[in-house]
Amino acid sequence: MDIEDTLLMIPCQVKVAPRVLRAMSRPMISHRSGEFGAIYNDCRGLLKEFFETKNEVVVMTGSGTVGMDAAVGSIIGREDKIVTISNGKFGERFTEIGERYGRAIPVKFEWGTPFDLDKVKAALDEGAKAVAMVHNETSVGLTNPAKEVGRLARKHDAIFIVDGISSIGGNEFLTDTWEIDIAITGSQKALAVPPGLAMVSVSPRAEDRFQAKSASYYADLKAHLKSVRKSPAQTPYTPAVPLFYALQEALHMAAEEGFAARRARTAKQAEAVRSAAKALDIELFPQVNEQSHYSNTVTAMKMPKGVTDDKLRGGMKKQGVIVSGGQEQLKGKIFRIGTMGVCSTPDILRTIQTLELVLAKEGRLKDRGAGVEAAGKVLGV
Repeated sequence: MDIEDTLLMIPCQVKVAPRVLRAMSRPMISHRSGEFGAIYNDCRGLLKEFFETKNEVVVMTGSGTVGMDAAVGSIIGREDKIVTISNGKFGERFTEIGERYGRAIPVKFEWGTPFDLDKVKAALDEGAKAVAMVHNETSVGLTNPAKEVGRLARKHDAIFIVDGISSIGGNEFLTDTWEIDIAITGSQKALAVPPGLAMVSVSPRAEDRFQAKSASYYADLKAHLKSVRKSPAQTPYTPAVPLFYALQEALHMAAEEGFAARRARTAKQAEAVRSAAKALDIELFPQVNEQSHYSNTVTAMKMPKGVTDDKLRGGMKKQGVIVSGGQEQLKGKIFRIGTMGVCSTPDILRTIQTLELVLAKEGRLKDRGAGVEAAGKVLGV
């Protein structure tokens, strides 16, 4: 099938609107010009609304991971401790980054299970300069209790760092209300921009506790904040200018829809996928409780009995619909459907219809249509 007809329904990079793609084709400009500074400032103003923050926001060229790296490297020195909480792949990434810069205190939970906040508190009692967590753990389809961890961080006077890469703009994420000192997102998620930009909000409290000299040269938040405060606003190093064009256009699209409206739409689409899964007797993967919930940006489901990853995802790919599988120890055990960015009702219905087709072909579904009907009811079609 032609790539133009392929539907990308993964929680990694998402489909990009033609309007955003066209913006990227604009002529190149100098990244030290007033024109670029105006674009950057426009983006930063809208990003503050997007993050729900009054804090400074910078945009870094690189994936969301460069934002994670910058957050930890700018705060943590060789002898500093950082509590890192994980219940999936990306929480573990914070531990790996923390060990590069300082002394990580990992608080690990089985992938897809909620945090035990008593264990988090016990780790913070050891004394730590910061605590880092993932709000929406993409690898397992679970949102984690940022508000509650934020309270613990303040009680222990620790800088609170949150990966909101696959969360901000799709799930509720209250940067200031939850007292998040450094929040990170990526261009390729809820904003539906091509991969390559990390957006980072920084509180004055975090800035006051920066290392005198970050161990990272490129991912140094102090340098990015210094440059953005120049006139015109700049980045310290050469940025991916076409991606800034795309970011500006995507932010305007999101603002036109309404940031709250986009979150509500994303939530309804995720509910539609979950309802379809229930109708098709497919079990959701993560465990939830009163503080941890199913994600609105990605739904993780257990692989139906008797169906292999190759048959399910491979079969859907042959029909032009791309969904994700499990990572590391979950490879072949789960599959994941993304619902973020400019994902539409027809996208959801096509995805569920294709899933039904594959299940029927594999002898796991007698009558097709129940999943599409369940999703349609949620979506109002």
